[in-house]
Formats: sequence, structure tokens, C-alpha cells
Amino acid sequence: MNILSIRIIEGPNVYSYHPVVRVKLDIGKYEDIPTSAIAGFTERLTNLLPGLAEHQCSRGYPGGFLERLAEGTYLAHVFEHVTLELQCASGYEVSFGKARGSGSPGVYDVVISYRNKGAVMQAIYQAEQLLEAILNERPMNIKAAIAAIKQAGDENELGPSTAAIYRAAKEKGIPVMRVADENLLVLGYGHRQKRIWATTTSLTGALATDLACDKGLTNKILTDGCIPVPYGIVVDSAAQAIEALQEIGKSVAVKPLTGNQGKGVTLEISTAAQVERAFQVAREYDEKVIIEQFIKGRQYRFCVVNGRVEAVAERIPAYVVGDGKQTVNELVQVVNSDPNRGVGHEKPLTRITIDAIAITVLAKQNSTPASIPEAGEIVYIRENANLSTGGTAVDVTDIVHPDNKRLIERATRLIGLDVAGVDVVAQDITQPIREGTGAVIEINAAPGIRMHHYPSAGKARNVAGAIINSLFPDDSEGRIPLIAITGTNGKTTVTRMISHIWQAAGHKVGMTTTEGIYIDGCCVCEGDTTGPASARTVLTDPAVEVAVLETARGGIVRAGLAFDKCDVGIVTNITEDHLGQDGIEDLDGLARVKSLIIETVRPGGFAILNADDQYVTALASRARGEIVYFSIEPDNIIIRRHLGIGGKAFFVRDNIIYAAKGREAQAIAAVNDIPITFGGIALHNLQNAIIATAACYCMQIPVSSIHRGLSTFAENPGRLTVLPVRDFRVCIDYGHNPAGYQALVNTAKRMGASRLVGVIAAPGDRRDDVVINVGRIAGRGFDHIYVKEDDDLRGRKPGEVPQLLYRGVLEAGLTSDRIQTVLPEKEAVRTALLNAHAGDLIVVFYEKYSDVFQTIQQYCQQCQDSNTEAGGVSTVQSGALCIPGINAG
Repeated sequence: MNILSIRIIEGPNVYSYHPVVRVKLDIGKYEDIPTSAIAGFTERLTNLLPGLAEHQCSRGYPGGFLERLAEGTYLAHVFEHVTLELQCASGYEVSFGKARGSGSPGVYDVVISYRNKGAVMQAIYQAEQLLEAILNERPMNIKAAIAAIKQAGDENELGPSTAAIYRAAKEKGIPVMRVADENLLVLGYGHRQKRIWATTTSLTGALATDLACDKGLTNKILTDGCIPVPYGIVVDSAAQAIEALQEIGKSVAVKPLTGNQGKGVTLEISTAAQVERAFQVAREYDEKVIIEQFIKGRQYRFCVVNGRVEAVAERIPAYVVGDGKQTVNELVQVVNSDPNRGVGHEKPLTRITIDAIAITVLAKQNSTPASIPEAGEIVYIRENANLSTGGTAVDVTDIVHPDNKRLIERATRLIGLDVAGVDVVAQDITQPIREGTGAVIEINAAPGIRMHHYPSAGKARNVAGAIINSLFPDDSEGRIPLIAITGTNGKTTVTRMISHIWQAAGHKVGMTTTEGIYIDGCCVCEGDTTGPASARTVLTDPAVEVAVLETARGGIVRAGLAFDKCDVGIVTNITEDHLGQDGIEDLDGLARVKSLIIETVRPGGFAILNADDQYVTALASRARGEIVYFSIEPDNIIIRRHLGIGGKAFFVRDNIIYAAKGREAQAIAAVNDIPITFGGIALHNLQNAIIATAACYCMQIPVSSIHRGLSTFAENPGRLTVLPVRDFRVCIDYGHNPAGYQALVNTAKRMGASRLVGVIAAPGDRRDDVVINVGRIAGRGFDHIYVKEDDDLRGRKPGEVPQLLYRGVLEAGLTSDRIQTVLPEKEAVRTALLNAHAGDLIVVFYEKYSDVFQTIQQYCQQCQDSNTEAGGVSTVQSGALCIPGINAG
């Protein structure tokens, strides 16, 4: 058994709407050996993992998987269930899994759901080890395996505060993206997003944070604001610390000036020796140390969000209770065994540590780590009550005097924090704090909120929800208009047109296409950027007001979607392409993959479907949101029926694009006003224009803006780009599948040319029959053909694809004297240009648009130079050397 690859898929995907991991697993010699043929396999497996008895498998009832084991199933299927059960045994309840053959002997794609990335990765490794141990009759320490999974999960888990915020955002419907497995979250999309790191938010000011971190400045500002605070002196030497103690004349607290979480803090000391030791402890965290008057009383934490006290907890310092038998050290170990205690902020409570400060605190109680306290005796390990040093908390929000809440809210305003943790010492929190009865000790930026969500006693308070509501008031979900486009052909043009219309309406658009990522009209990344990583680039850009995302099959299959919901999901068409790849063998399978886009349309959104395509219309039952049809046929039966029940549709009649609902229709634009339709002869671009119209109309873009956008959309590089050259024309297009070729051939025939010349190629990762069919379509459509070869062979041998194309062209009836094979793309294009006749239309199906354009440009320049040298007038038409939109492509 061998794991070949592991891929984490976080967004909605073809297997599930929830995160999954896909494992490519080679079971080797066990390809044809069922579990029933492996002596003792089932018994050893169920002894290690008795929880498998609850797995239903395809039977739909507990015990179904054990029945499959007894009857005989295969190891890939077993691996799926073992990985699921190991996660469940580690505290991560999951149930969805699937194992399917990949097409290669013994190799399977195993899909497994997960809740924690670290846990599932370790579970996969442990599942492999477990099955290897059973097959080779070796022992397996299942407890150690589960412990390793738990540890990996803990290391990958969000901290309690961040996890609470994550849940609160999800509950409100706000999309959440975690950055680099850190406690940094991006909430919402585009210009409506907010970012939060622990409890530091996009609204938290750097100045306020710096003030809160400087205890001396905070003390000064609060004193000037008549907030009761302890008198303090900032020092940078032990001698100054002793002088400060003498000046204050009472017990003091010693703290690092810019510390947090109680680190380096020593409380209630009154001698020079104690102050000197405390100074050295504090000095480990900051060169400057503050010596403060020690305030007696109980310790409280007020949590303030957006100027309002949301929760108050009494904080109790870390302590142990003696039993007359165990040492302080041993009692601490007992307390730390609580599964709710972890390292740092990973769990609701933090483990207690015996360190220099703890030893000092114990000494004040005439105790040491080796002391054995009497039964019932309380021994404090810390004097400060921070949860980060092992303390606990009790909610007291409901008993706090209103004057105290107002006082703390005002103190927070003076510092300027949107989210603050205010430490207060008071003798009685139910009474107003006055000079001598309590004081504000600290104001903290980025306060932990786990004490409020997981108090040791009292009511849990939803502080995370309050933070989310402050960032996203009212019903805001932090979303921007999101339009996703998929299909076989037309995706890039539709994406560009929709983006152009939104831009014409005054919006900043983020766009992904096969040519690159664009933010507000600027290309920020070139290349085929139609997968989820590119979509995330758009969705996390704070400038983006509208996201228009071309979403290709490959990205959907391999990595799912970057978004949870879209406002508009579009399927342009389903035609022959990419068959035989990623387990997709027919058009029904291809349609199922692309249907994911319309399955993620939000309530109130729109699924826009091609009424002229039977594979697309069959997806209507899978669509969410309102179904909207489009057609280039005026009397399409599906549209007529849809309008008959009050539905919405878009179509062309009498050379006008209409938007219709029920019996009402509204004219949007005349076909002749839309440049890319070439007066209506480019039917595939007419269809693209109708789709763009539908998407924008449904999103309530004004009709005037839609018309303006359609009529000014002229920059569509590489898609039916027609260039006048000398006394003939050249058309450049990305057609790369049978439907794309046929559409372009049909358009070229309507463009009026004395001779149609094709410069053709096909991607190497298409099936032989598809490549041959491309050749047939070209052979039937062109009078002369140049066969070239893509630089990227995509797994083919050199010359293999051109031979298949040549064969298809011959089968279509074109004679060999009209076919030339010129493999390099630039050379093939140049050869076609050199041999062009007056009135020709040369159609180039390109691999690299810039190479083809550059070759044409060089040819035009050479023609100009030749004419100039001969003393004649250049016949190169104006515009041939400067094509609008080329720089954007």
C-alpha cells in the first residue's frame, strides 16, 4: 500500500459541500484480493477499532460496513473507513467518505471528510500504518495513534477566542477564510471584508493599541480623565525600583512596562529585597518596569466591545487544594490533567506552570513545590489571576453596578480601543468604585475572550457574537456581488463582458480569466487563473466591489470552489472537451461537475442556464436560487414554457436582445449596437452578449448601463480578434475543442472571404477521437490548412497531435495539396501570412496569443519597410499595428 498524493479541498467541491481530503492510494498487490480472502483481517481490524461496528456504509444502518468486510470489500474502501474512524476516535466526528477507481490498476481516489486539517493528515498516516500492521501481522499501538492525531489536531486548531469568533461569523452567514493556519481570519469579501487576528480587528487602531501596551501612558491618560488608577512610577534600574517603593510607601506591584498576560508580574511586595527580585523578573520582558501601588480586592476582567461592556468575569489566581498526601507539584499535575487545560491559548484553560514567580508566591505562603498541603488547604500558585497563567474565571456580569460599567466604558473610550479587556480590582463590584475601594489596573488590547465563553462558573457570554456584530452591524454578511461563470465555451468572453458592464456602471471589479487576474482593470497576475486560488486573490482584495469569476472544470475537480455562495451562477454550454480526464468520460459527467456553480447559488440569487443546450437544461433540478434561461432562438420551447409560468428569460428577436418575465418583455440592446457580434453573424458572441445581459439585469444594473457596456465592449483579445493586414484579414481565436472550432468556422463563413485559411492545433490532453474530430471540422470549413503543434505537448509525443489532426482533415475531404504541416506556432502563422491571397481570411487557433500577435505585427512592419524602400505607399491598413486591448491580454 502506498499513498501517492494528498490534496486538501476546503470549499464546496464535486464530492461534498463541506471540506474533504482526496487521497490517491495505490493498494498494489491487493488490487484483486478482497478482505474476505485475508485470514483474520476483519477480526484484527475490529479489535483495534471497535467503533467501525457503527459505520453504516452503503447499507444505511449500523453494522453495514462490517457486513461488507465479511462479504469481501477492497482495501481502498477499508482505508476510507479507518481514516474516518480514527478521526472520530480522536474527537472529530465525521462520516462522509468515498473510494473510487482512478482508471489505473490498483490506484484509487479516496475522498474523506474532515473537521481539522492537522488531525486528518495525521489520521491518513496512521490509517496507512494500521493497515500495514494488520496485513503484516505486526502490533499496532492504537492509543498512541489516536494521541498523535489529537496532538496534530490541537496544533492546527484555532485558539478558543478565534474559534468563537469563527463560529459567530458562520452563524451570521459571513464567509470566513483562515490565513496560513494562523489565528488570522478574513471575514467577508472584497471591500466589505474585515480582518481579525485573535481579537484585534480591522477597526483596532495602532495608536490605541500602543497606548494600551504602555502602562505608564495609560495610567497618565486615565488619571487625567478622573478614572481611579493606582499611582505608579516607571523605572529602569533596581535602585530606582527601591526608591519608587519608598516613595509610594505601601505594598506595590511590579510589572514590565509593556507586558501582557501577567508575564513578569509580581504583586503585593513591600521590602527592598522583594522589589529588587521582582524588578529582575519583570526586566526579562521589558527594559522599563513600572512600580505601582498595590490595590487590595478581588480581580475582575471587563470586556468592552464597541464602547459597551459585554461581559465581566471575576478572575481567580491559579491554585491547588491539598489532600494531605500529594505535594504541590503533584497537585498541579492533577489539575493540569483536565482536558480543558492546554498550552498557551489552545484550550479554554491554561496549564499551571511552576516557575520562578510561582516559587516566590509559594514562599510567601511558607510553602515550596515539594510541600504537602493539608487536606482542604488552598495553596495559590500565582497572585495575578490571568487565565494565561492558569487562573480560572466566574461570570459576574449581572451583579456589576451600572456605575462601574459606565466608568469602564468611559476609560476604554479614553484609550480608543474597539475591543478591550479592562482589569479592575475592587472590594465589592456590586457597589460603585471610588478612590480607595477599587481601581482600573490595566486596559488591554486584543483581550482573550475564552474566560467569558467558558467560565468555570456562571453564565457564558457571547462576546464573539458582539465583536462580529460590531464589525458587521444589522444584517450585513460582508458579501459583495459574486458572479461565477462555467461551461465549455464562451466563459472568458462572458466574464470580460460582465466585468466591463459593471465597470461602465461605476464599480471596481475583480475578475479571473484564462488570461489573468484583473483588479479594477489592471492585470495583477498573468496566466490561466480560473481556479480557487485565483478567486481567493480577488475575494480578499479590499478594493474589489464586484467579483466576476471564470471557473474552469479543472479547478472545480481538483480544488473545489473558493467561495461558499454566489449571487449568480452561469452555465454557458456543455460540449465535448476534457473527456477522459479526472474520471469524466461523457457529457453527463462533465455537466455534473459544472453544476456545482449553480448548486452554490444563494437564496435570492440566480442560476442562468442555456435553454439551447440539452445538457444544461437537464441541470435545472440541481440549481438553487431563481432559474433564468437564455437562448439565441426567439421561439425556444423551454423559454416559452418558462415564461408561461411567470419565469424570467433572455433571448433575441428581430435583432434585439430582450429581458422577459411572464408576458412582459423589455428591449435591452440592438444586436447591431454590440461590436463583438459583428452585426449578428458571430452567433456564439451574440449568445455571450445575451448571457452577460442576463447576469447584469438580474443584479439590477440599470438598462442604460447594460446597453452602454455592451456597445463599448470592443477589447476582447484572443477571442474573435480580427486584424486587417495588407489586402487580407487575420482572425485570432482561442477555439480549442470541436464546438469552439465549429462556432468559429460558422462565423468565418459569414464574414465574406475569397478563401478561408485555417492555422490549427489541438491540446495534447484531449482524447484521440476528439482531436480527430477537430481536424474533420477544420477540413470541412477551410479551403487551406496549416497544421501546427502546441509547445506544451501535455503528455503527447512530438508530432502525435498534428498527425491526428491531419488524419481528421483528410477524412473531411480536403486534399493533401491543401494541407501543410508547420509545427512551430510562429513559423506556421508566418507561413500562412507569406502565402496569403488577396481577400483571404486567415483564422489562427492560438496557443500563445502574444506570440501570434507579435508574428503578425512583425510581418506588417516588414511590409511597410518594403513599401517605403520601394518608394511606394504602404498598403498595411491603419490599426493593423495597434490592436485595441492587446496590452490587457
